[in-house]
Amino acid sequence: MALARNRRERGVDYWPGFVDALSTLVLGIIFLLTVFVVVQFFLSQEVAGKDTALVRLNAQIAQLTDLLALEKTGKVDMEEEIARLRASLSGVESERDRLKATVEAAGADASSIQGVIAESQNRINALTGALDTEKSVSARALAQIEVLNQQIAALRGQLAALEQALDASEKRDKESQTRIADLGQRLNVALAQRVQELSRYRSDFFGKLREILGTRPDIRVVGDRFVFQSELFFDSASAVLNQEGRSELDKLAVALLDLERQIPPEIAWVLRVDGHTDIRPIVTSQFPSNWALSAARAISVVQYLIGKGVSPQRLVAAGFGEFQPLDPDRTEEAFRRNRRLELKLTER
Repeated sequence: MALARNRRERGVDYWPGFVDALSTLVLGIIFLLTVFVVVQFFLSQEVAGKDTALVRLNAQIAQLTDLLALEKTGKVDMEEEIARLRASLSGVESERDRLKATVEAAGADASSIQGVIAESQNRINALTGALDTEKSVSARALAQIEVLNQQIAALRGQLAALEQALDASEKRDKESQTRIADLGQRLNVALAQRVQELSRYRSDFFGKLREILGTRPDIRVVGDRFVFQSELFFDSASAVLNQEGRSELDKLAVALLDLERQIPPEIAWVLRVDGHTDIRPIVTSQFPSNWALSAARAISVVQYLIGKGVSPQRLVAAGFGEFQPLDPDRTEEAFRRNRRLELKLTER
């Protein structure tokens, strides 16, 4: 009966390893989405700025167009006034000629004739001055219209340049999205390859540990973790390694050193040592809580392995106290199962 139970407990559960790999993949995708959102934000800011400039230029063009229409209207009015003055001048000249003819025909007095002629000449001079003034105003209006035409042409050139810049920005945006998608695919492939490589090394490491540690009831494999009962390493309420625990850790250090030589340096892996206690509280001057005891035991194991030559960069110590029990029952057997140290080979 006990033998059958030990066999079931030694069965390998690959589900936690699959969950770790899936979590790593999700984190990579979230990172890519974050990069994509940041790129989209900066591109939208750039496009929004160009849209604002475009709206401002369109408003200026509309204003200049209105001014041009007003100038054209004024020009038409001035041309009509010039035509009217020319008609008046023609009438005055005709009147002058008629008066001259009348005077010559009737033989009127010379002084009267000279007065009429002088008056007519004054009217002619006044009309001529008005005509010159209107011509000057018309010339200035034409010059202003020409300047406005030049400004409109320059604004149209700026508008065309902005449209070209906007098209180029949209093209760069599409290229960035394409590169991000390609990068995401390559990253997914690389992550999958790393997970597969680490899984292969994890399997080799666990197989070697089984050979080294042998079959013991206080050492089990649960999923992707090696589970050691705390009594194998520590006395009750203590974080000092006993002699038997040191002997087992010596075997573990040999396997870890061999693993460090086998795994390529570009694979970021660590051996995580997790300390766990049962739910019965401990309150001493050295350990004010179960959490402190579990963390101290994990740190003791890590420090011992470092003393045996294992790289500190490949080790992590964590304390979980009584908050991750394997067995929720409140029996001595459940308490014993929950007092444990777990070793997990995972990504950093």
